[in-house]
Amino acid sequence: MARIIYSKDPAKYVPALAEALKTIKELSAPEWAIFVKSGTSRERPPVDENFWYTRAASILRQLYIRGVVGVGRFRVRYGSRKDRGGRRGEFRKSGGKIIRLILQQAESAGLVEKVTGTQFGRRLTKKGRDFLDSIDVEETKGIDFDSVILEKRAEMPTENYDEELEEDLEESEEDGK
Repeated sequence: MARIIYSKDPAKYVPALAEALKTIKELSAPEWAIFVKSGTSRERPPVDENFWYTRAASILRQLYIRGVVGVGRFRVRYGSRKDRGGRRGEFRKSGGKIIRLILQQAESAGLVEKVTGTQFGRRLTKKGRDFLDSIDVEETKGIDFDSVILEKRAEMPTENYDEELEEDLEESEEDGK
């Protein structure tokens, strides 16, 4: 399902997706977004003027990768450590209003749908997956797992493996006596 998105570099993909989300009229930052913090662990509101679209792009990418995800899971995903002065820092969840509103806007745009039943949360629609697949960025060159597995198998001894193991055990027993 998420094979296409894994080959794309997230550092380039999320900004490109954020630029594409600006063209969707349903997704827009509310007036209050420049005044609120993104969570209790933050000291100040986000300074990036494209924060709303970047967060929306990141949320849609996570939905593509993970399938069905709820607001609570996103709050944990975007949470961070709170600086408590001289005491040790503690993890705090992110605020839920921003995430919830982004998901509602994406739902009204037809990119996301609610899921109820055995799982609860939201998932991408066919239109949403097609939209995310349409973003073209440079693909990363990763490890070719098939060739790595074949090379490891070629290195492994197949013949006389048990006999050599027994001989080594016998030699170590004789040295130990």
